[in-house]
Amino acid sequence: MPLSILLIGAGPSSLLLTLLLTRALPTISLTLIERAPSLRASDLQLDFKAQGTPLITRLGLMDAMRMHRVHETGAIVVGARGETLASYGIKTDAGTEGLGGLTNEVEIMRGDMVRVLYEAGLAKRKELEERGVQEGGLEYRFGTTVKGVVQDPSGDGVRVTFSDGREERFDLVVGGDGQNSRTRGMAFGEEASAASVKELGYQVAYFSIPRGEGDGGVARMYLAAKSRAVVARNGDRPRTQVYMFTSGNMERIKESYKKSAAEQKAVWRETFTGAGWETERFLKGMQEAEDFYSHQLVQIKLPALYKGRVALIGDAGYCPSVMTGKGTTAAFIGAYVLAGELARRPSDVDGALEAYNEAMKEPVRLSQIIDSAMGLPSSSLAVWFIRNSIWAASTLKIDKLYMKLMPEKKEKTGLEAWPLPEYPELDLAE
Repeated sequence: MPLSILLIGAGPSSLLLTLLLTRALPTISLTLIERAPSLRASDLQLDFKAQGTPLITRLGLMDAMRMHRVHETGAIVVGARGETLASYGIKTDAGTEGLGGLTNEVEIMRGDMVRVLYEAGLAKRKELEERGVQEGGLEYRFGTTVKGVVQDPSGDGVRVTFSDGREERFDLVVGGDGQNSRTRGMAFGEEASAASVKELGYQVAYFSIPRGEGDGGVARMYLAAKSRAVVARNGDRPRTQVYMFTSGNMERIKESYKKSAAEQKAVWRETFTGAGWETERFLKGMQEAEDFYSHQLVQIKLPALYKGRVALIGDAGYCPSVMTGKGTTAAFIGAYVLAGELARRPSDVDGALEAYNEAMKEPVRLSQIIDSAMGLPSSSLAVWFIRNSIWAASTLKIDKLYMKLMPEKKEKTGLEAWPLPEYPELDLAE
């Protein structure tokens, strides 16, 4: 019989896995559930690079992704009056200023990314049915959660209880439900799931506000005393994304996660009031923001990415955190490898999971490397020193001199150097 697989969470990793499996195993039966009533079109900006770029290209989706590209032209560090202290990745007639920055080749809003992957999955299934492939299928269920998973005593399947009361059996369950994955807790046990969460010492809040007069193609970064930082990104969009980071007021913020969004916002307002620059405008906009979300910056470290017939992909299994900038790429790699191993041995799910787990050890390790410590200064003096150091380095072109004196880097390193395995079974374009 064809494989029956349940995927939990309609994020980039699950949607990419759905598309890859639909293409490679036409008779497979796929069910993807999402707790939200529809695709969550949040205003967070994502990027993919390294292995993610050729993978999306080989799937024929790069043009669709580029159609939704956010036109962000670089980043600047600003002072308390909004003055530019340094520029990164800014393109000028003389070339590109600075050592790089937030902006990558393909910047896309999360909502646009998931829609591209979702529609591609549906289109592929429709194409198969028009070709006469009736066995198997693809079903998306929104507003649905899993209440329980029980591994079959035989070890060859999982019985799942859903929020609507129905019970079904699947050959495999894949959790792609984020760093706070409930699937991880149900499959591995709550104690093991909690032990896998490694706190990095920072809290972050995301939300979007109406575009302001000074918002545009350049991302702006601001440091404030009391261990606070703010990033504002707009590109060419009608709403501006705001990211607030802090390593202060930790206990109050962590305690607020158990409360309502309104109560969380109150704690973030308390934490950032008086930070300077445009933070009062951002805090005012936060009160009306419907997409507010806050959480701890963590990494997920598990001894294995599966247990029995339940596997994890993306942030649910190996969240690297936004500090690495590799979250989406790592999620794409995991979906690709899992799809490849299942397509290679569809009649041996256990062998495919073992191979997936082994193949992902190195990319997971590399994706979780934090290149430099993210330190937020606590005192006004420290902020003054850092701001002036950044301004001096930029004004005196020390960064450019440093790059000229450094030996030319001829080889890729880190995650970028890891070779993506080849799976002819996935039948991707060269």
